[in-house]
Amino acid sequence: MNRARSEALFRQAQEIIPGGVNSPVRAFRGVGGTPPFIERGAGSHLFDADGNEYIDYVGSWGPLILGHCPAPVIDALRQVLERGTSFGAPTAREVELASLIRECVPSVEMVRLVNSGTEATMSAIRLARGFTGRDLVLKFEGCYHGHVDSLLVKAGSGMATLGIADTAGVPPSFAATTVTAPFNSLASAQAAFAERGAHIACVIVEPVAGNMGCIPPAPGFLEGLRDLCDAHGALLVLDEVMTGFRLALGGAQQLYNIRPDLTTMGKIIGGGLPLAAYGGRADIMRRVAPTGPVYQAGTLSGNPLAVSAGIAMLRYLQAHPEIYALLESRAAALCAHPPAGLTVNRVGSMFTFFFTPHPVTDYESAKACDLDAFRRFFHWMLDHGIYLAPSQFEAGFVSAAHTEEDIRRTVETAQAFFDDRNRLK
Repeated sequence: MNRARSEALFRQAQEIIPGGVNSPVRAFRGVGGTPPFIERGAGSHLFDADGNEYIDYVGSWGPLILGHCPAPVIDALRQVLERGTSFGAPTAREVELASLIRECVPSVEMVRLVNSGTEATMSAIRLARGFTGRDLVLKFEGCYHGHVDSLLVKAGSGMATLGIADTAGVPPSFAATTVTAPFNSLASAQAAFAERGAHIACVIVEPVAGNMGCIPPAPGFLEGLRDLCDAHGALLVLDEVMTGFRLALGGAQQLYNIRPDLTTMGKIIGGGLPLAAYGGRADIMRRVAPTGPVYQAGTLSGNPLAVSAGIAMLRYLQAHPEIYALLESRAAALCAHPPAGLTVNRVGSMFTFFFTPHPVTDYESAKACDLDAFRRFFHWMLDHGIYLAPSQFEAGFVSAAHTEEDIRRTVETAQAFFDDRNRLK
């Protein structure tokens, strides 16, 4: 597969952009080689600068649940472009989107719009501290909650891909405000509360981990965290930046019947544009300025383009609940028959192929995967027109635009890799 144009662009990019990319995982450091530079997307497919076509399972890292360029979102953007891109003042569309979010996610009684998942988690943590008067946060190893200083301790996503345990530039005093425990270990969380519960403001958790690969919660894990927070006066924050509106219209909290105190949302909520939100109980959210003392602001928060895309996306998902059954069917077919030596984790339309024969239930078991085998698999798939996340520690996503033919071709291409691998043994 020719990628001469992408290679030239990557060389140029590395001279003026750190690592040649604006988000680290895109640099392919976890798998080697040159990333294709993308020109356009259509439905379930991507097209790079050299004219190569790929079936896309990255989906802009989760937002594109309807695929690339879905008509409802594109039509909404065309309409709002004629009116302006940013006002720095309230608009009716912000109220409409906030109302939609509240309809879809019953735990969210009030909501504040921001621009990114990192902003949402940072703001939710600050609010939890301001509401409780406590300083500590309990997070889980391998979960990634954006590049917030205190939440980069034992984080997943790009940190896991690049092998960075704890980032430089974060003062030890910041890191000291974070308590960590293994994901899916309720006993470890209980021990943390037994030791420091009076100082823990909140627990923040991805209800389905997606940043060390897709890892579902063990039975009773989320329920146990809810009970711990209630017993110790802490808040439960569900980071649904990835899972929100993807696993169900009401997110993972609907799927697992868990009611958090605060929820962070992103990706799908913006219809593919930069938009995120945090929200929850009204008594907590009223502590946010200007009605309360917890300050948070953003010049472009609630900008008309992103808000209009988000409204179009959520309205479409509301009107077409059958999409979730379609996503389940397509993803189930993709993951139905893993070859020997491969563990496949899937929740709804999120999935990861782990190169290990053992169950993957937390960060330690994810790190035990054969990274060299994943690297070879990734490049085999890419060379055959299948675009997967360039890291063992990231989730893949099926969209409503993926066809049965897309799934069939992907399964056959993956099987051919394992057949070829077995012949070489």
